Order: sequence, then structure tokens, then C-alpha cells
Amino acid sequence: MSVVTLLTVMTFHQLRTGEYFRIPGMTSRYVYRKVNNSSCRLNGFLQPIHSQSLVKRLNVAEIKEYIVQQQSELESFETDYY
Repeated sequence: MSVVTLLTVMTFHQLRTGEYFRIPGMTSRYVYRKVNNSSCRLNGFLQPIHSQSLVKRLNVAEIKEYIVQQQSELESFETDYY
């Protein structure tokens, strides 16, 4: 028995403000967050994006994984430089 994971691909316009997403084909390290109808954030930097760009909305588990990864990187940075 095989398990198939379906990717829910939608347009950027369909996301709600504040939702986390990835661009299909990009690695899991690239997590974006919708700021408004024409911009998103990547690592704190504002990025323009077309409303018809294809995106994959992250589910709760993926968001938690991303946040844990970010915290781990911050802790690693703090211990490396202090």
C-alpha cells in the first residue's frame, strides 16, 4: 500500500494575509508569509510577488516544523558567536 501526498497548489491571490506558503519546486528552507495582495516576507525581507504565482499553503505541522527550525538556527547562531 502506498501513501500519496497531494500538494494543494493555489495562487498567491487565494491565500489570506498572514498565511505561510512555499513556492512549488523550492526547498523546504524557503518559507514565505503573505503580507498583502502584492507582497510577502522571506526571512524578514519584503518581496514582491504576482497575484497569479502558484504557491503551496503550509499546514499546521509544516508551520511548527519551520518555527522549530528557525529557533534552532537562532540558538546555534547565539552559541557560535557568544
